[in-house]
Amino acid sequence: MNRNRSFFARRQRTTPVARRSRSSISGLLGVIVLIWLVVGAVAAWQRDYFDSAPTNCAGTGTIALTVVAGPLNYLGLNPKVTDCELPQPSP
Repeated sequence: MNRNRSFFARRQRTTPVARRSRSSISGLLGVIVLIWLVVGAVAAWQRDYFDSAPTNCAGTGTIALTVVAGPLNYLGLNPKVTDCELPQPSP
């Protein structure tokens, strides 16, 4: 019984510090991902992908890949989807 009590007492002392560091890391990671996607959306906007609605899945895929690629667009990556086949529903 004493063994379990000391485990929980020790855990209560260290939990706030661990919780604080985990939340700050996850918060920082969330901000980085958000900035990454915003940069990708700006790259897609600069390429005029949002001016006209895509008429097929290749156009939608190109927009999605450009947004996900983020800052890599400015390092020379120019993702394009040329052939796209959607699965057909079963009869």
